[in-house]
Amino acid sequence: MYDYIIIGGGIIGASTAWQLKQKKPKTSILLLEKEQELAQHQTGRNSGVIHSGIYYTPGSLKAKFCKKGVEDTISFCKEHNVAFDQCGKLIVATNSLEYIRLLEIYERADKNGLQVELLDKKMLKDKEPNIEGSGAIFINTTGIVDYSDMTKKMAAIFSRLGGETRKNSKVTKIKEVKNKVDITLADGTILETNYLIVCAGLMADRLAIMQGIDINFRVIPYRGEYYQLSSDKNKIVNHLIYPVPDPKVPFLGIHLTKMIDGSITVGPNALQGYKREGYGKLNFNLVDTLEMILFIGFWRVLKKNFKSGLLELWNSIWKRGYLKQINKYCPSITLKDLKPHQTGVRAMTVDSNGELIDDFLIINTHRSLHVCNAPSPAATSAIPIGNYICDKILSN
Repeated sequence: MYDYIIIGGGIIGASTAWQLKQKKPKTSILLLEKEQELAQHQTGRNSGVIHSGIYYTPGSLKAKFCKKGVEDTISFCKEHNVAFDQCGKLIVATNSLEYIRLLEIYERADKNGLQVELLDKKMLKDKEPNIEGSGAIFINTTGIVDYSDMTKKMAAIFSRLGGETRKNSKVTKIKEVKNKVDITLADGTILETNYLIVCAGLMADRLAIMQGIDINFRVIPYRGEYYQLSSDKNKIVNHLIYPVPDPKVPFLGIHLTKMIDGSITVGPNALQGYKREGYGKLNFNLVDTLEMILFIGFWRVLKKNFKSGLLELWNSIWKRGYLKQINKYCPSITLKDLKPHQTGVRAMTVDSNGELIDDFLIINTHRSLHVCNAPSPAATSAIPIGNYICDKILSN
């Protein structure tokens, strides 16, 4: 019998476990992860960017958590010797329409309390000789980090404080009764807890349904394909380079990211996924696909984004189309520079009306809390999210 059990060994689950153990040191806390190691899915398969919070709606949890998350992430890395680089980021406009959108983002930055710099064409060229654009926003707080390393450090601190972590522990049944929650694992083990916290990412909706919670949304997977530039291009940029995003599309576009190891990655795109954990070339799972196509919200969101979805698919198949998106702002990159790199899968939560749930979504029962939606910048925001979850639980 545990006081608290946390399901999900990504960065949000690990952050919550570590902070909850600090706040309640005498309680018994168990962190469950179904994989052999922590941070095997969204946490370990992203761009590694420490986001500033510039894009997000003022007053939203996204904006609030991200701004605080930058400070907390940098402090954690300094204190626990996690490698990071606060290299800064440029959002680059390449035509008149993008420049208008750039100015809108600049205004939003001010509303979110961010200090950013608006650059003209010459100022952009001075900062980035290999980048072409009519203007840019420079954000000096943005950086890069290895979120897998952060997660493992959090879990190690949690263990030193007396917390317990179990890997290879897939949950197959959750039953909440009056005075406890019973959790059954794939090997038949039954665990009991006074309170359950679920941070399951790509499987968030399934675990809510498993517990009998009535929800009107599902997780829809989107694949993000990356390339890595040839090593001779590692000095091609000095900062992270992002295009101006299309407000009609819920993704930031293909960007150049300096990595901790000195390499540069290109990506990701956003392809419709047919397997929630589909990282190989064959991206299909019958159960995942059937579950998705039987949900009315999938067809509605597909209809709304059909044209952009086709374009993403074409650019994935036709490598030159992928390259064309990069050459808009970095013309010196060629096809031979694009080397294979890992694929990630992003959990997009969609309601039955086909609307993407854009902000963090947390659902409570009497003895449980489910993080049902934690979109980007969840990794950047992991420490304030974990603190928010702890405060929410303890206030009850």
